[in-house]
Amino acid sequence: MLTTVLFDMGGTLENIWYTPETRTAAIARAREILQENGMEAGDTFEAFRASFEQGYKDYKTWADAHGRELKPEEIWPDWYLRDFPDAKRMSPELAEELANMWEYTLFHRELREGAEEMLRTLKARGWRLGVISNNSSLYNVFNVLENCGIRDLMEDVTVSSVTGYRKPNPEIFRISLRQMCVDASECVYVGDTPTKDIGGAQAMGFGATVLIASFLTAEREPDRTGLPVPDIEIRKLAELPDKLEQLRIERGKA
Repeated sequence: MLTTVLFDMGGTLENIWYTPETRTAAIARAREILQENGMEAGDTFEAFRASFEQGYKDYKTWADAHGRELKPEEIWPDWYLRDFPDAKRMSPELAEELANMWEYTLFHRELREGAEEMLRTLKARGWRLGVISNNSSLYNVFNVLENCGIRDLMEDVTVSSVTGYRKPNPEIFRISLRQMCVDASECVYVGDTPTKDIGGAQAMGFGATVLIASFLTAEREPDRTGLPVPDIEIRKLAELPDKLEQLRIERGKA
């Protein structure tokens, strides 16, 4: 029987998107933070940006290839800012400040329309709720949930930067299931990327998967030919409670 719904965060519970302008602003703010803390950050913004962009690209390639996520105090000095020796002496607190800044400055973030109402409806109908999210900040996901007033609805929040594993690595799903004390076959996973969210959950034997498209879906996986196919696809979160009840009924008759 399906009992539990686990959600992706950015792109699923949140609408997030970015532009060339927000990316420039995020990189500029990173340089400013280094300078404010007495660290060398290159002679020009252009030079800083070129170095940062290469380090960022290399880290993302490595992380996706290995299904791993490092801590902010490893990512920022060892990858993003590897050409700036002063960065090696940054504290874990400063690295987290940079990581959280990046999530809020690069991306425009807002809770999807109807998200809170949907979650409260599921809760009232007896569903258990949780989050499994890829995020390179230790606290960003928790902060968003708190600020949006929905942290209390989640029994567990599993984040890649805390676990060290990124979706679709099965280990991040396994950790969440252990913390929720639930079998994968009882769970529904709701996400916006076919490969990481739908494919990752299906590989772990989740009872069902739901796709809701986002800015990130169109950007990262515009051609879904050959990609994992969800059990349900929705356009609005408000559709989810009734879709899941219908799925429960259908599975009960099978």
